[in-house]
Amino acid sequence: MAKNILIISSDYTGHGHKSITDSLLEKFSLYPDVNVHVVDGFTFIGNLGLRIGKLYGSITRNAKELWKLIWDMSLKRPSLVNEMVEVSIRDNFLDLLRNLKPDLILSVHPNFNGSVLNILEENNIKIPFVTFIADLVSITPLWADPRADYIICPTKESKYKCLEFGVSESKLKLIGFPVRQKFLEHLTKDTEQRTYTRNRPLECLIMSGGEGSGNMSTIARILLKNFNCKVKIVTGRNKILKRRLERTLYDKFGTERVEIYGFTENVQDLMLSSDLAITRGSPNTMMEVVACNVPLIVTGNLPGQEEGNPGYIIKHNLGVVCKDTRRLKSVVKELLVNNGSKLKQIKRSQKKFLNPNVAKEIVDFILSIETPEKINIPDENATKFWDIGKKISIPRKIKLKRKIILKKNKSI
Repeated sequence: MAKNILIISSDYTGHGHKSITDSLLEKFSLYPDVNVHVVDGFTFIGNLGLRIGKLYGSITRNAKELWKLIWDMSLKRPSLVNEMVEVSIRDNFLDLLRNLKPDLILSVHPNFNGSVLNILEENNIKIPFVTFIADLVSITPLWADPRADYIICPTKESKYKCLEFGVSESKLKLIGFPVRQKFLEHLTKDTEQRTYTRNRPLECLIMSGGEGSGNMSTIARILLKNFNCKVKIVTGRNKILKRRLERTLYDKFGTERVEIYGFTENVQDLMLSSDLAITRGSPNTMMEVVACNVPLIVTGNLPGQEEGNPGYIIKHNLGVVCKDTRRLKSVVKELLVNNGSKLKQIKRSQKKFLNPNVAKEIVDFILSIETPEKINIPDENATKFWDIGKKISIPRKIKLKRKIILKKNKSI
């Protein structure tokens, strides 16, 4: 059983990777003899890497076409992405291995799977490597490196994509999508389930993942003008959006009907007090809403990794999709017909869909993996000549850096 585990995650490329990691840490904590070390993979690149990671929010809010180009590159040239990242992280990653001496590595971010496996392979380091796919349907090949010991899949769709990308079925483990315990605690409490009735205002929650993007103001205005409702809005890390919504919505509709929050650690309370959640197709946000048993309206998705998520929601009747705000009024009306009968159907489907034990099952599977008694990690001097004779397709600037390394090696 693994006793010393390294998790490679990310703190800034959306909130999903961190939330997944936190959900697993909660279950690893049940095993006091297991040590878990979490590292933001972008820190291997240094300050530049962190700046790159923090650009995610800005790009996904303001430059979706650029994000689509990045996604397309990962589909067409995954080896190029792996090689670029490998060159950038290699030295710091090997230093970390020497210091931590992990007996298993778990990655929950696609950018570091192939690159880390390259480094392990080139240095003949035999550490079990496991990937957890943090997307639902639309999977980049970066998630599906056949060299991984195991790939944990959250959905059947993600498993089928891995098979398409050439991963052996014996390496694929279908378990589910984990959410943090605070979104599940209501299941064990003796509290009355929230049910919509016409006798009170419809409680609506508007979200858009950790980065706070989307037509929140338009959505809120449509709801407030056409329905007896109250609206809670979570803008995440987007402080500018929060200030703008406060300025425009409070003046017109008042604080009794509108509440606006930034990034909050108690978002589960906002979900549990809602009859309806309106959100972008972020997998982590959607699955947390489902865990809280709140019907969903999915208003859109990022190009690339979120494209299949609206269809997934419809397939399992976890909510409905409304990408055109001009249709929002009619979509909500349909949900409320017959005293909210469709809302109640969705809630029943969510209960049937939910497996509250996913995080525990993932951790138990990881701890069941056999690990070597001894793992040899070469010392710093032994890895100086790692790339002599190696041919990889990398950008010119990185090639120049590599040539300098080789020149230094020749002079030793």
